[in-house]
Amino acid sequence: MKKVLFISLGCDKNLVDSEHMIGNLVSHGYEITNDEDQADIIVVNTCSFIHDAQDESVQNILEMAEYKKNGSCRALIITGCLAELFGEDILNELEEVDAVIGTNSIDELPDVIEKVYEGKRLVVKKELKGLPKTDGKRTMVTGGHFEYLKIAEGCNKRCTYCIIPYLRGNYRSVPMEELLDEARTLVQNGVKELNIVAQETTVYGVDLYGRKMLHVLLEKLCEIEELHWIRVLYCYPEEIYPELIRTMKEQPKICNYLDLPIQHCNNDILKKMGRKTSKEDLIEIISELRKEIPDIVLRTTLITGFPGETDDQHKELLEFVDQMKFDRLGVFTYSRQDKTPAAEFEDQIDEEIKEARKEDIMLLQQDISSQKNDERVGKEIEVFVEGYYPEENIYVGRSYGDAPDIDGYVFFASYRNLDSGSFVNILITKASEYDIVGEMI
Repeated sequence: MKKVLFISLGCDKNLVDSEHMIGNLVSHGYEITNDEDQADIIVVNTCSFIHDAQDESVQNILEMAEYKKNGSCRALIITGCLAELFGEDILNELEEVDAVIGTNSIDELPDVIEKVYEGKRLVVKKELKGLPKTDGKRTMVTGGHFEYLKIAEGCNKRCTYCIIPYLRGNYRSVPMEELLDEARTLVQNGVKELNIVAQETTVYGVDLYGRKMLHVLLEKLCEIEELHWIRVLYCYPEEIYPELIRTMKEQPKICNYLDLPIQHCNNDILKKMGRKTSKEDLIEIISELRKEIPDIVLRTTLITGFPGETDDQHKELLEFVDQMKFDRLGVFTYSRQDKTPAAEFEDQIDEEIKEARKEDIMLLQQDISSQKNDERVGKEIEVFVEGYYPEENIYVGRSYGDAPDIDGYVFFASYRNLDSGSFVNILITKASEYDIVGEMI
């Protein structure tokens, strides 16, 4: 039985692709291994969202190429966004690479491996239309108690800084019944929390059903009895709509948590970014969400150092962050991507200035986060148990306001043994900038 080592880089959406590819390989009789020295085949599922992600992908490819030259590896295959972006160039530049598979061709992996074993070197890139045929095969690698449900591929927004539409194509929703079948299978295998992901989740269904259907999908997911939490990520603020808010309010399984990637607040910068909101729109949307769902946790992401951003516009963004007081916030420095309109904009900003502005925002957010966490001391919360540190005799988990791998954690003591994937009530006794400490009630 041939052994495959799988390296998955980048976002949670890429992770879902990896799990489908692994499931496909397992169904074809391959064995998955974590040992580079034992791997007959190495697959690197790459990211190309920003330059740092590209650099990480290239570094991983070069490291795995050493096992092709000097180890037991007989096939090195590159998939994902970097594969879609550079295709033939990867094959031409790296003789150790045997095959490159584009983002919409991941279902071809078993066939590609067979062709590589026949001595062929090839690039497989389908047109970015339709969806890969995964046949529901998926092998979880998150630990089994939380998972991501990828409800669509691609994006129609065409923000001037973003390369994703060029790598993933236009927005294509996954049919609802396929998603429900996949969700039921995940829950049958022990998943208690589903995180809904796509390049943009809020317009789910428009291409298939002629209207936004995310709220309908969420209502049907709530009917899965063993599912405890549902979390919605990547909601473009301008696409938030009344039925979605109502569904979140009415359905207790849906976490009162939304990820709203606003990127900036200055109207001139937003226009240059190709965003569809204004500062005034953002204030209205955020105010509406907090009015309708008072305990909602809002996460956002920002881009600092966008071409032409002035000191005054940066100060305006700082003031906006201070005013809005987001519960969770991340910042990227602008990454110049070939093929995107913003790459050709004048007034590109030095990296040192980008980094300094990023640090300004993160220091401010650190104070905001610390204040918000301090306000939680003395309150009771439900916690999703993720693990145990025996040397410290302490458990770690997450609240409804903490998405996996990007937000904070809850550390707590317990008077009885707990299983990962269980839910317990915790009294918060102490807080830091991003994490909280408590004890089991």
